Amino acid sequence: MELQTIGQISKKYGISIQTLRYYEQIGLIQSTRNDDNAYRFYDEAIIKQLHSIIFLRKLRISLKQIKEILDNQNAVATVEILERNISELDEEITSLSTVKSILTRFVEELREKADVTLQFDLLNNKTALSVIDSLSFSKNYINNVKENVTMENLNKANEILNKLKRSDVRIIYVPPMAVSVSRHNFTEEEQKIADKFGPELVKIKPDVRLFAVFHCSIEDLKFNETDPTEGWASIPNDMELPAPLTKKTFEGGLYAAYSGSESLEGFRALAEWVNESEKYEIADDGRPLLDECLNCYHLLNGEVKKGMGYLQGDLLIPINRIAE
Repeated sequence: MELQTIGQISKKYGISIQTLRYYEQIGLIQSTRNDDNAYRFYDEAIIKQLHSIIFLRKLRISLKQIKEILDNQNAVATVEILERNISELDEEITSLSTVKSILTRFVEELREKADVTLQFDLLNNKTALSVIDSLSFSKNYINNVKENVTMENLNKANEILNKLKRSDVRIIYVPPMAVSVSRHNFTEEEQKIADKFGPELVKIKPDVRLFAVFHCSIEDLKFNETDPTEGWASIPNDMELPAPLTKKTFEGGLYAAYSGSESLEGFRALAEWVNESEKYEIADDGRPLLDECLNCYHLLNGEVKKGMGYLQGDLLIPINRIAE
């Protein structure tokens, strides 16, 4: 078989050129290059190896585990890796079965209510989930569930299913920037200043970034009106700010980012991912936790109104690389 270019491989197997370059960067595949040019070429052996990688990725095997399999070429080691993945899949299947069972029975309970208003009261009640503990499941009603389905089961299922995967997390560098600082919970007068300040800011800085800032650890983080939070907006270095806004310089740095729920659970899931990572650790250098508004241009410009949908955000935790 003749050598194939990276473009040919990308088109033939539906893999982006960026992904192929990343596979080469982490040592999964290796290209050759002709003396005449810098194009990447792949021989028959590498293409066969790529087939294996594609197959294993479709089985939800991580790139790190794939590298272990390819580097080891040992059947026993490969079986151990695959068995770990089977165990994780069993946990996910059980968790999904738990959620499905509770939803099914919850629907049955609601259908038995003659008063539609009562159903919505139940769903809107802050303690609505406590009803799960009292649901009357018959032994034959739930298939493949060997134990009673309780709130504890649901919490465990939720924890497993919400555990972040590597593909959920991005490692990004937040550059140093001058920021305006305000109390996160605006008073009426501060809100008037923000409404006036925002449209002016996006005119002179279209790449403005907007953050909710938490100067605390994950363990101390709470979401309520008394939180010690700030609102930051990136600004030109020489910009004068109207009171009560103040200016400071953010030193930036490496962050783990997760585009997900703007909630404490989202921060905790991200922190858990970092703690389990072999390459990164949560930084203890005074940098804050950040909740970045990704469509802040429209927000500050007064364009986020009723009917325009929801705000999108990134949760950001400061990290350091673990020295090898």
